[in-house]
Amino acid sequence: MAKLKLSKHELHAQQEQLKLYQRLLPALDLKRRQLTMEVKKAQADTIAAQQAIDALETKIGTELPMLADEEFRMTGLVELKSYQITEQNVVGVKLPFLASLDCVVADYSLLATPPWVDALVQRLKDATEQRIRAEIAAERTRILEVAVRRITQRVNLFEKILIPSAKQNIQKIRIVLGDAERASIVTAKIAKKKRQQQRDAELEEV
Repeated sequence: MAKLKLSKHELHAQQEQLKLYQRLLPALDLKRRQLTMEVKKAQADTIAAQQAIDALETKIGTELPMLADEEFRMTGLVELKSYQITEQNVVGVKLPFLASLDCVVADYSLLATPPWVDALVQRLKDATEQRIRAEIAAERTRILEVAVRRITQRVNLFEKILIPSAKQNIQKIRIVLGDAERASIVTAKIAKKKRQQQRDAELEEV
């Protein structure tokens, strides 16, 4: 850490730094609050996505109780072919966003399979999409939580270290400069008094 220079130039530099810190802090704190709100939203989205998965599984069991007795195999009936994730900018943080999703349905005979298989296919497609959405929501939450930790560290740095340190430096420099100014005034007065005494002595000799 560089040694503090006790000069007027350094005083001005510290004052400018303090102004900068005080100007930046409100914006940082606002961003921290906004990101904290986004974390709560992402956490709620994650819970909602998982609840949707659970609800779909329950719905399948309720609507299609015959699945337990049927010999029809669901394995491979619906498979995820591909999905596209784009970036979404939220308060300056890049987050994954599900842009599209494509599921492949295996060929099955409409005559050789029970009529409820069509409904099952739709439910399985819905469940597949919800699982992807849950994964993305969890990743969004993780990224936002990291962003909140980082911005909180910066806010704390400004509030607890940079601003108090600048204020202390300014006070220290002012005290030293004030003492030096008073000392110079006293020295000037003493010198003036000596010169006056010297002139008075010279006049007496004349």
